[in-house]
Amino acid sequence: MSNRAPAHQYSEHQHGDSRHGHHSEPSGSRPLVIAVALTIGYALVELIGGLWSGSLALLADCGHMVTDAAALVFSLAANKVAQRPASEKHSFGLARAEVIAAFVNSLALLAVVVWLVIEGIGRIRNPHPVNGGAVFVIAALGLIVNLGVAWVLSRHRQNLNMRAALLHVLGDLLGSVGALVAGAVIYFTGYTVVDPLLSMLVSGLILRSTLGILKESTLVLLDSVPAEVEFQEVGNALACLEGVRSVHDLHIWSMVPGRHAVSAHLLVERIERWPQILLEARQLLTRDFGIDHVTLQPEWLRVRPSGETIAVRELR
Repeated sequence: MSNRAPAHQYSEHQHGDSRHGHHSEPSGSRPLVIAVALTIGYALVELIGGLWSGSLALLADCGHMVTDAAALVFSLAANKVAQRPASEKHSFGLARAEVIAAFVNSLALLAVVVWLVIEGIGRIRNPHPVNGGAVFVIAALGLIVNLGVAWVLSRHRQNLNMRAALLHVLGDLLGSVGALVAGAVIYFTGYTVVDPLLSMLVSGLILRSTLGILKESTLVLLDSVPAEVEFQEVGNALACLEGVRSVHDLHIWSMVPGRHAVSAHLLVERIERWPQILLEARQLLTRDFGIDHVTLQPEWLRVRPSGETIAVRELR
């Protein structure tokens, strides 16, 4: 690299060596364990009840519960994995395992949605008998279970992982209310077509949450820039630090959802200021962009006897 780089110049290339930021402390996993147990337990009740009563709405809500149970399991896995240190074989740890599981689970749930829609259309054309009273009772039980899970998680709303899980559970409440309405309508009016109609509505909820998980897991597996982080803004912010001439080889990615990492080369004016620049860069990235795993490599300027300014890279 020759010639002096202009102040605050920013360009994109490949990545460099490692300097690691500090890992955040994981929260307790007990609330998530309770939530997973209650959610999966009731999903089994809905599966059995849906097959026994002939209610597609219950089976659809069961699918929705399985979707959110999977989300809770992934949150629990992230919580557990976060407590395990990296090893010589897995220098980043095993956090990506939950992302792979989320991706595979999303594909399976898309198949469930397709089945529910096809079955729903078939039942609209040829209505099946449905035990409305049984559907109402089971859906009411589901509403109680979802309220209980929401209460458990709401006591830990200060944790981002818990808040995300709480949002999934609140979505389950809609499915339980839908099945409750279907049971009541069928019991009092005998209008069984409402069952497949509501099942298709719940299928839409499953599809929405499944596509969200599928998109997020795919982006993580592709090492994409996190949606909430502006790539150019990060580069410009680093380039504007005092003593930094330019930034290149910048890469930003998510190790797991919510855990972001950055690597870059920084061309600095005086290498003796590097410890202070590194400290300021880490504080900036954590405070303004939520990036706590920081890998930065310094390069510095040196003047040859001829007067030409060149950049010298740190080699290790």
